[in-house]
Amino acid sequence: MPPLLIVPFLVYNLVVFIFLGGNPAGWGNTALSIPMVSGVPWAVSIGDLLVVGSLILLFFELLKSTRIGTVSILEHMLSMIVFVVILVEFLLIGAASSSVFFILLVMSLIDVVAGFTMSITSATRDMSMGGH
Repeated sequence: MPPLLIVPFLVYNLVVFIFLGGNPAGWGNTALSIPMVSGVPWAVSIGDLLVVGSLILLFFELLKSTRIGTVSILEHMLSMIVFVVILVEFLLIGAASSSVFFILLVMSLIDVVAGFTMSITSATRDMSMGGH
């Protein structure tokens, strides 16, 4: 299964290049406004929706990283590739110069670091249990 964080990466690129004309400032546009009890409406931007969806996918990606085996090693390598691609785009492509894209970059980094950390921790625990 490919890394789930590739989905928000692809969505970001589709939206920014097709609907926002390559202008990353469009992520601040209000997607919906929700009236609150306080009387002040809560404005939710397009970028907010993408970040929330990405956080949900990050949760499932972290759950996937607790597995051990050959498949998990491949998934970690693919997550690393996704992180590198996101990093390169952030550094080189103007349309990626937004806080929304930076947050996607940080989520991808967390996925990579947490995945390797969980795998190492699980492997260490399995080795210590097997030695007794």
